[in-house]
Amino acid sequence: MSLVLTLATAILIVSGAVSALIAAIGVLRLPDMFTRMHAASKAGTVGSGLLLLAAGLNAGDLSIFARSLAGFLFFILTAPVSAHLLAKAAHQVGYRLHASSVVDELKRDRPLE
Repeated sequence: MSLVLTLATAILIVSGAVSALIAAIGVLRLPDMFTRMHAASKAGTVGSGLLLLAAGLNAGDLSIFARSLAGFLFFILTAPVSAHLLAKAAHQVGYRLHASSVVDELKRDRPLE
């Protein structure tokens, strides 16, 4: 059973590290703030969540694993919502998308502002 837990922990650590690496590359390489925020919120959330689950699994205690699972669920529920709110606020302040063919749906829905 110890070998199975060790392998599961190793797989979670490698998966989380690869996901965090993809998020970091996305933040560095993507052209504008909105796509960077997308990379950071999606891949970064999954990466940090998998690393948290690996730490909880490695502890070997059910209460610690339950807390790490609760933290993972908290990451999954809150990070996309906060990224959406930050992107909406940045758009309202005036940050523009990199692509010129993108339709601004906020201005289309509220033309008087």
